[in-house]
Amino acid sequence: MGSATATAVPRGQLLAQCWAELGSAVAALSNGAGRPLARTEKLILDPLVLRPVRNPRFAGGSVLAEHAAELRRVITEAGPALAATASWFTLLKKTRRRAGITEGNPQDLYFQRCFELAIEHGDPTGRPEAERIAADTIVELHSPGGRPTVAELREFVRAHAAELTELLAQTWPAPRESTAPAARPADFLATCPETPDENLFAALVTGRTGTHESAEADRPGIALGYGLTDQERPARPALGDGASKRQLPKPWDRSVLERLFAAFTSGFHRESMAGVPALVRQEIHRCAQPWQLAEEVSRVTLVLGRDATTGLDNDDPVPPGAATRLRARWRREAYVRRVLRLPGARVPDRLRAGVHGVRQAYLRRLWVRLHGRELRAGQLTAGQVWDLLDGVLRSVIMDQRDHLRSALSREAGAA
Repeated sequence: MGSATATAVPRGQLLAQCWAELGSAVAALSNGAGRPLARTEKLILDPLVLRPVRNPRFAGGSVLAEHAAELRRVITEAGPALAATASWFTLLKKTRRRAGITEGNPQDLYFQRCFELAIEHGDPTGRPEAERIAADTIVELHSPGGRPTVAELREFVRAHAAELTELLAQTWPAPRESTAPAARPADFLATCPETPDENLFAALVTGRTGTHESAEADRPGIALGYGLTDQERPARPALGDGASKRQLPKPWDRSVLERLFAAFTSGFHRESMAGVPALVRQEIHRCAQPWQLAEEVSRVTLVLGRDATTGLDNDDPVPPGAATRLRARWRREAYVRRVLRLPGARVPDRLRAGVHGVRQAYLRRLWVRLHGRELRAGQLTAGQVWDLLDGVLRSVIMDQRDHLRSALSREAGAA
């Protein structure tokens, strides 16, 4: 244990050193201390340069000394592209100001696109076509083009608050069905990682298994235990008059406006969404439905995720298939073992709770993914279910690993 620690370098410290060597060319992507911005790391360095999923040796809170030189080489080789990314970002911000655009965080909206521009066009400095490319990019990113906007959403809800509040009161909650389904989720979960049975999945949907299973969520403490709400029992959501991405409540505690706001700010396939008036009314009806989802395919998939994760954070026996695969993925994460053996003072309570409550984090994210698919009118087939279930856990793992890495990096910096 001691020798392993002695031959490892805190990842944050190593990144800061590598970043400093790139100099002022990447200042637009740096914080006041000259380190990469948190969004630079999250949106550019990790997914586009270091690729920790493909290169797990770069993924931990510490990097082994034998891999440190390689990480340094990767960032150094990406230096010209990163410098060009910084230049494109500066140019896009200027173009944005000239256009009078204030909606959205420029780093969230532009960082990855600027990296793409850097790879495709190189550094914009001195290029006569750069202004045109920047202007076209801003138009592309901000032109409504039939897509709903956050400003339009807020204005519609504000202007029609009385009517929408009445609709919410009339529709919530919708009646629940009690007919027991013929198909069992466990049968499909046994097959879905390798050979998903389309007939079994169809039987779950047509038999309304998801709707039937939703009855338990109305009982005291059940939805709370799933991490979908902080209330003892699900309550009718408010219409809402504001939203902040940093302060979003649990999924079922969000107002109607907050539910749509969370999907709008992702900017993902917004062009496939309905117009704002239809979206708001659809959301009011959706939140009154079983599992607060509108489609039976979504409800069935949430039930599959619920059942596949029953043994994720405990030692109970789990059946072969999806549950076994998800538990194996979770337990082979080195950071999980590290959090559990570190003294409490070194790990924030929130992060430690996240490790022990991974199932709740998983079900929240799965609900959000399913909700987003419904908003974009996306389809979900039997063959796609496992990729979704596995991808949600992978996403939870990466987020928690990043949080741990940041916590340990801050501790190392303080030391």
